[in-house]
Amino acid sequence: MFFMSVVVLAVGFLFLIRGADFFVEGSAALARNFRVPGLVIGLTIVAAGTSAPELAVSTVAALRGANEIALSNVVGSNIFNLLSVLGLCAVLYPVSAETGVLKRDFPISVLATALVFFLSCGDTVCSGKFFQMEMGDNAGNLGRIAGGILLVLFAGYIVCLIREAKRHPEPEEEGKRMPLRKCFLRITAGLALIIGGGQAVVYGAKEIAGALEMTETLIGLTVVAVGTSLPELVTSIVAARKGETGLAVGNVVGSNIFNLLFILGISAVIHPVGVNAASAYDLGILFLTSFLVLFFLRRGKALRRWEGLVMVGLYIADMIFAIVRK
Repeated sequence: MFFMSVVVLAVGFLFLIRGADFFVEGSAALARNFRVPGLVIGLTIVAAGTSAPELAVSTVAALRGANEIALSNVVGSNIFNLLSVLGLCAVLYPVSAETGVLKRDFPISVLATALVFFLSCGDTVCSGKFFQMEMGDNAGNLGRIAGGILLVLFAGYIVCLIREAKRHPEPEEEGKRMPLRKCFLRITAGLALIIGGGQAVVYGAKEIAGALEMTETLIGLTVVAVGTSLPELVTSIVAARKGETGLAVGNVVGSNIFNLLFILGISAVIHPVGVNAASAYDLGILFLTSFLVLFFLRRGKALRRWEGLVMVGLYIADMIFAIVRK
């Protein structure tokens, strides 16, 4: 039974990754057929595609009432993206970021983390009861109104990006366009794989957590989060190896904002997301590490190898803390 759960989980990850590829290819080709600017495609469709695994898993988890997986998947993915993905990129090659990312997108990511923290468990923390809680105790919840607020903020962020893109248009490349029928086939196949993969990952993760007597928060923070972040890992490392380090930072920061505002927003609107003390600690860790990486980037204008090693070390330490905590 345990072996089959692992197989289901692995197949689910494969479906999610391949489904995201199909969805991005089909949607981007469809947008080009209607002459949507390439930068707008990148800011919306590609960002949604790389975060499709997290969206599928958290949405399915919310529909099933598996709140711990819905939240820990997003928080764990963001921590993995920030410390492990960017850290590994910095070990390979000095990672720099564009001015717009440093002045606008990265601070928005930090503020979005703080907002999710205070919307979900701010009352408990301010009351002073939080530090007396066990890790599994309920520390608050992210309700439907809070989810709506996150979605409105995400919509505002996308509108600002599109307006900025229109102010600084780039020349569009004219190439062979994909037939509409093929576009719709790829989009349909991608969505089917993403939905099926999300169902498989949630089922496999819950079964493995039960078999190993792990909490759903832990399995979501580690195995599920790493698996759903594979598209960001592959995209960012390939970009870093080609010297496109600005793309690596933009990919990670954009994905983290999408995860916090859109995915958590959708999940909370579908079903209020309960937050236990362990997840509250993880949100705090995400905020502090986001601030640290932003400090590294602004101080030296780039992430250097030693800073990348520090970030990877922090990720390993965080995983050890997640495993040993009660």
